[in-house]
Amino acid sequence: MELPEEEEEEEEPDWLCPEPGGPWSHAAPARGSSATLGAQSGNGKTVPSGSTAHRVIVHTDLDCFYAQVEMIRNPELRDRPLGVQQKYLVVTCNYEARKLGIQKLMSVRDAKEKCPELVLVNGEDLTQYREMSYKVTELLEEFSPLVERLGFDENFVDITELVEKRLAQLQRDGCSKVSVSGHVYNNQTVSLHDVMHIRLVIGSQIAAEMREAMYNRLGLTGCAGVASNKLLSKLVSGTFKPNQQTVLLPESCQDLVGSLDHIRKVPGIGYKTTKRLELLGLSSVRDLQTFSPVILEKELGVSVAQHIQKLSYGEDDSPVASSGPPQSLSDEDSFKKCSSEVEVKKKMEELLANLLDRISKDGRKPHTIRLTIRKFSSTNKWFSRESRQCPIPSHVVQKFGTGTYDVVAPLVGILMKLFRKMIKVEMPFHLTLLSVCFSNLKALPSLAKGSIGFYVTRSSRSSSASKVKNGRCSTRPSELLQFCTRWKN
Repeated sequence: MELPEEEEEEEEPDWLCPEPGGPWSHAAPARGSSATLGAQSGNGKTVPSGSTAHRVIVHTDLDCFYAQVEMIRNPELRDRPLGVQQKYLVVTCNYEARKLGIQKLMSVRDAKEKCPELVLVNGEDLTQYREMSYKVTELLEEFSPLVERLGFDENFVDITELVEKRLAQLQRDGCSKVSVSGHVYNNQTVSLHDVMHIRLVIGSQIAAEMREAMYNRLGLTGCAGVASNKLLSKLVSGTFKPNQQTVLLPESCQDLVGSLDHIRKVPGIGYKTTKRLELLGLSSVRDLQTFSPVILEKELGVSVAQHIQKLSYGEDDSPVASSGPPQSLSDEDSFKKCSSEVEVKKKMEELLANLLDRISKDGRKPHTIRLTIRKFSSTNKWFSRESRQCPIPSHVVQKFGTGTYDVVAPLVGILMKLFRKMIKVEMPFHLTLLSVCFSNLKALPSLAKGSIGFYVTRSSRSSSASKVKNGRCSTRPSELLQFCTRWKN
């Protein structure tokens, strides 16, 4: 089972050994760690609130997420070297294991040879990680409704509105100074009169509150980056790891982007685009910044060329898009070899069993199904996937929720038709991955307020995001409690 990869993390000796004040309080004594509130930007002009150029975005990244979940489930593992295993790989490990030389995506055999005392837990069932991931997102929605998920362990949060409220409140209260929580990138001085600096400093305080809440309520630690856009907040969040946070002031933007050793390290520039840029002789961020826009537009198209050159300067206008309920549900399995239709059908049935359970809990019904395969390739292991999809016939959609047996057989039939469009089954084939995805999820007409499905799919997300005062949650479970009582009776 392949998971969304976590960012590489530097080893730190103080893993889960927080400084006084809580695990979120790794605050380096930075120059300019407090600042006088001002009402103008550094150039003397009033700054319009809500402007794209003056947003405050937080990027959160949980520390070795899967390993943390396992340590929460079994606290006895907390001080032992721990790896999470999928098939023959250690997909992630805790910091105790990293101190002993274990690395992410190391083979199980190599890991056990390097560290015989390594404890391995099976991480092929993603249910526990998925559930904890959504708890984190729901918690962050208490600070802002604008939360965008990025894999299981990362989120973007647009806290611009909350920052503006905090700033206005501080000014009304006559408070003249605010202090940075965590590190300031490059140890840069905070300007006494630049309102964007003040906004970002307030943002660092809110980020610390988020991390405090995640630790106190979920037992999780993580890093955070605070900046004026998504790109920069993601880049700066990994400056100090684990369990720390960093704020990026605008003047240090180019230093941060320039510190990347290759254009592939720029979020938003993918594998294929990187390869095309390398063919043009580009490898560094500076190469991309100074390359001819005309040639780049000719090679990549106007929109792509302009977009990636803006990224190379740290410019990113993309909004934080509230994720809401997942738009699709998928599961996949990777293996060394699958080379017969019998094996393919068996793996499809196993994937469908998990997906149908998740669909049942979700409460919506899928109307599209997609099959993805990966053929064996000795030269292009990670990028040789191929997919086909089709609508799910209405008579099959109606069977969802009536029992697994009623729906698995027709779905396997549909998937095998898609499979034969990609693979000539009369010829030998060698697959290393199968993935099944349900999409075009639609709520049932019965999912109205008062139905069990409504509360399964909506209650926790909507209630947790709706009642916030100064970043503090004041939600009440009474409505859900009343519903449960009515339903039980």
